[in-house]
Amino acid sequence: MAITRALSDPNRVRILLALKRGELCVCQITELFHFAPSTVSKHLSILHHAGLILSRKSERWVYYRLAQKTAPIVVREALDWVQKSLAKTEEAAADAKKLKEILKTDLAVICRRQKCC
Repeated sequence: MAITRALSDPNRVRILLALKRGELCVCQITELFHFAPSTVSKHLSILHHAGLILSRKSERWVYYRLAQKTAPIVVREALDWVQKSLAKTEEAAADAKKLKEILKTDLAVICRRQKCC
């Protein structure tokens, strides 16, 4: 039930597709989607509760990544379905292009811009 709830929101699916590229800081996710920090936090909480993503804290930043190899089979299958079914959309391509630029920017610069850290 938690997995289907997590996948029912297109913005959470977009976050999962962005995380396919690798681990991202909350501020990078916020920068990518231009959501309020509280909105990003809520989406990440739902995805984490469903077991679809993992988190770690390093200094002042919190990073998220897909839960793949150690995840239960149902989680791995859900993540595979998202990738196979939705990764080739125009929106996903636009997000990937924007994320590529964001990853070139220092985290401290992004956080100052967002006034989050």
